[in-house]
Amino acid sequence: MKNLRNLRWPVVLLALVAVVAYACKKDNSTDPGPGPNQQKLSIYMSDDPGFFDNVFLDIRKVEVLIDTCTNDSDDDDRNWDWRDRCWWDEDRHNNKDKCDVWDSLGIKPGVYDILSLRNGADTLLAGGIVAKGKVKQIRITLGSNNSLVKDSVKYPLKSPGGQVKIIIKLRSDDWDEIASGNFRLWLDFDLNRSIVKVWDGKFILKPVITVYTLKLTGSLGGQVTPSAAWPVITVYNNTDTAFALPWFNGNFLVRGLKPGSYNLFVNASNGYRDTTLTGITVERNKLTTTSKIVLKK
Repeated sequence: MKNLRNLRWPVVLLALVAVVAYACKKDNSTDPGPGPNQQKLSIYMSDDPGFFDNVFLDIRKVEVLIDTCTNDSDDDDRNWDWRDRCWWDEDRHNNKDKCDVWDSLGIKPGVYDILSLRNGADTLLAGGIVAKGKVKQIRITLGSNNSLVKDSVKYPLKSPGGQVKIIIKLRSDDWDEIASGNFRLWLDFDLNRSIVKVWDGKFILKPVITVYTLKLTGSLGGQVTPSAAWPVITVYNNTDTAFALPWFNGNFLVRGLKPGSYNLFVNASNGYRDTTLTGITVERNKLTTTSKIVLKK
């Protein structure tokens, strides 16, 4: 587990997403459902927080690669692990298979403050009705207006070699089917690993994105006080680690956890003592709530 004792979380200016008119719509619209040979997709975005004031991504387009010849999983699902999940698009998919079709989803292009999406907050990044089939990849196209703010200083956020398209590879079971032909999933940006400070003091984006659904994962929430301790929360076990930064009222929520037993470590500042809770059981499709944690000096 990463040692967070010396990290201080600055006062977070929780800017709203720059363009939210479309994104704030949840999946409760009266739009018609998918027709024959169609399916409806909804892609939500959340954040596994990093130690910055703000992280702004200029998202211009979201597309999905669909194998229109099959709806079933195949051997390709079992021949890769999470380290193959995400990369910058370098034409790794030649798209010569006549069954494979790229289709665009509806999105309101704009600059999104990823750090506003924490403690259970999320936004509907993209959605729409597309051809029926196995969704193999998501492709996110970024514009040039990407930046971060750390300790009140703004820095440009560049990609290696000027790449602008992020590819996320999907498995067949990555989607929740909430109704017949209606699917959804969440993309969770792991900002601690996605943003790298290079030798000249600049920052580059090397995206690490976790894909999860609510039906197959669990959540862990609670409250930590006082806010003067600037607590940083780590939820971990032998295989997974996730972080949370509580709101000013102390409430926190970590989603997308695989079912199992976890420990919760509260890293406190300003003279308050750290605290650890152990043996917390997280169950699939359920919210586990801890008792209120009151930090002492």
